[in-house]
Amino acid sequence: MTNLRTDVSAPPPGTVPYPGSRHSASAGREKKEIKLFSGFAHVALAIWGILVVAPLIWVVLASFKSNTEIFTAAPFSLPSKISFETYKTAWTEAHIGRYFLNSVFVVAVSTTGTMVFGSMAAYVLARYKFVGNRFIYYLFVSGLAFPVFMAIVPLFLILQNLNLLNTYTGLILVYIAYSLPFTVFFMTAFFKTLPNHVAEAAIVDGASHTRLFFQVMLPMARSGLVSITIFNIVGQWNQYLLPVAIMQGQGADQKWVLTQGIANISVSAGYQANWAALFAALTLSILPMIIVYAFFQRQIQSGLTAGATK
Repeated sequence: MTNLRTDVSAPPPGTVPYPGSRHSASAGREKKEIKLFSGFAHVALAIWGILVVAPLIWVVLASFKSNTEIFTAAPFSLPSKISFETYKTAWTEAHIGRYFLNSVFVVAVSTTGTMVFGSMAAYVLARYKFVGNRFIYYLFVSGLAFPVFMAIVPLFLILQNLNLLNTYTGLILVYIAYSLPFTVFFMTAFFKTLPNHVAEAAIVDGASHTRLFFQVMLPMARSGLVSITIFNIVGQWNQYLLPVAIMQGQGADQKWVLTQGIANISVSAGYQANWAALFAALTLSILPMIIVYAFFQRQIQSGLTAGATK
């Protein structure tokens, strides 16, 4: 006959024994791990921010110093006096003003062309089904995997045959072709997130395909357009390899863009380099991009996350 143990006390009525306590302990450990990971992430972001911002601050401070102060004073020491003479020298004597305006013109026209052609192509690929749709889409996307330097020689020969070397037209066309793959890739995904019923209602009201695109779909895709426009502006403003290959003929220095002008300051002066003027030119090239991003920061963030939240 089996004897039952009677010395084990039962849990009081209305209480939840061990499983609940184990669950709460596990949840507590998970919260601690999440907080620890979040702390490490914030520290890593802070270090990364310092590594990015510190050189920019140093460039701005150095633009107000003389060559002697740059090489003898403490790296992050304040300049002995605030004078914009170095900026005046860079703008006039080093012709940075002319190169700056050249860059503004080229980037403005090429970005406009990129957004017009890229958004039209992306809209058709995203909203219309036809034979070869996927082939054309992957043809555009394949440009993302094609290094730019591998196309320098073919681009040079093509522009030479078309008499477009050392011209703004040739550089603008190359910039548009260079920026189209990412623009089409990004905007195709964005147009797919837009609701179909709005387009159907516009067609029922008698809107043509052109009017539907420009008056209905483009305003709805505003956040995505702003995001990709800023990326194109930054990419084309900082481009150096393509202008060097296209704008290096006799007399082409009058049409140089800003990156070429800055490089020319650093390599042509030899031992008499005016480093303060060089840093002033760098500051002038950085400042417009910071201003653009500061004004459109919210639109860029909303455009990048719109495809994931819709």
